[in-house]
Amino acid sequence: MLISSYIGSVVEWYDFMLYGTAAALVFNRLFFTDLDPAAGTIASFGTMAVGYLARPLGGIVFGHFGDRLGRKKMLVTSILMMGFATVLIGALPTYEQIGIWAPILLVLLRLVQGVAVGGEWGGAVLMTLEHAKKNRRGLWSSVAQMGTPSGLLLSTLVFSLFAALPEEQFLSWGWRVPFLVTVVMIGLGLWMRLGVEESPVFQRAQAAAAAKPGAAEPKLPLVGLLRRNPRQVVLASLIGFGPFFANSILIHFIVSYSVDIGYDKSVTLHGLMVGSLASMVCLPLFAALSDRIGRRPVYLAGALLLAANSFLLFTMVNAQSSGLLILGFAISMGVHAMMYGPMGAFMAELFGPRTRYTGASIGYQVASIAGGFGPMIGGALLEAAGGPPHTLYLSLFMSAMLALTVLAVVIVKETNKTDLASERP
Repeated sequence: MLISSYIGSVVEWYDFMLYGTAAALVFNRLFFTDLDPAAGTIASFGTMAVGYLARPLGGIVFGHFGDRLGRKKMLVTSILMMGFATVLIGALPTYEQIGIWAPILLVLLRLVQGVAVGGEWGGAVLMTLEHAKKNRRGLWSSVAQMGTPSGLLLSTLVFSLFAALPEEQFLSWGWRVPFLVTVVMIGLGLWMRLGVEESPVFQRAQAAAAAKPGAAEPKLPLVGLLRRNPRQVVLASLIGFGPFFANSILIHFIVSYSVDIGYDKSVTLHGLMVGSLASMVCLPLFAALSDRIGRRPVYLAGALLLAANSFLLFTMVNAQSSGLLILGFAISMGVHAMMYGPMGAFMAELFGPRTRYTGASIGYQVASIAGGFGPMIGGALLEAAGGPPHTLYLSLFMSAMLALTVLAVVIVKETNKTDLASERP
């Protein structure tokens, strides 16, 4: 079950993160050629933000059916949707070929990606969390979380291989191949997910509800969630705001920024891969630590350290040293794992079994909007400060977002010992 959850998450996040790398390096040159370079880059990142805006919709839709029909069915549906959209992006004509329809179709397919990944996360995390023993929930749920850096690593590796082609070949066909090979990966992920058993916690909750026909649940889990647990939804979203904004700056904005100030794109992509490896190593370690000492202390330490690191990171990038750039990626993404490792368990444990898919998904995906607009905000703050290397405004804004997360964690109660089968008041 853990392997299936991990592989499926890797495939989904490979597709979603691949778009971000292409938005930083390709789409501004092929789909927004009627704009100047700076405006084209912002527009390219804008299409990426569309996917993040669609994620809460995916969380609501998939959460509804996941809480009523089961986690497994939604995981199968989400991986098929993601594969369909990603392959079509790889086959899209450019602006030069079909004009304004090129960016329009790109945005529509990014919307489909956003809905799919919005439904994916909740199902993947709950399948691991609800199969785990109480003292292993953080560690087990981090397996699904590891799909994000693993997908990022894989997408960056594949993209960098084709980015090494001569510029003309890369822009004409090379960038498309990483999108098109998704068809093979989707087949693997789908095969593994079809073999997974439904969550035992969900099955017991369904049986308990059937045994008490008088205690009817609302037909819409979202209605029951907002009626009984609105505070938890808000807190779950705030818990994710800081790490999501910081993550989008790390894996999208820094890639574009470093190339703009003179780094070779291969160095930047190598830094991103090293950072992804650091995240993959640290995620389960910090998740396991949260099982022992609690989600809150690990999460708080990560938020405070990442806020401090927001100033250090740009100092290292602006030093024009390839070694410092790569080290900056490794430190930043390793520290980020202090929050992202326990995040799945932390958010899911805030909700009862009948609304957990909906609640955790909405909290997580609403928070992800901060990530979607991160690169655009970063670009605007950089311009307001006078352009490179003046990144102080961006570091301050990142720290403010992380302060929101600190506030939410201080307010929320510890969750690592809660009973997953019990409904929340």
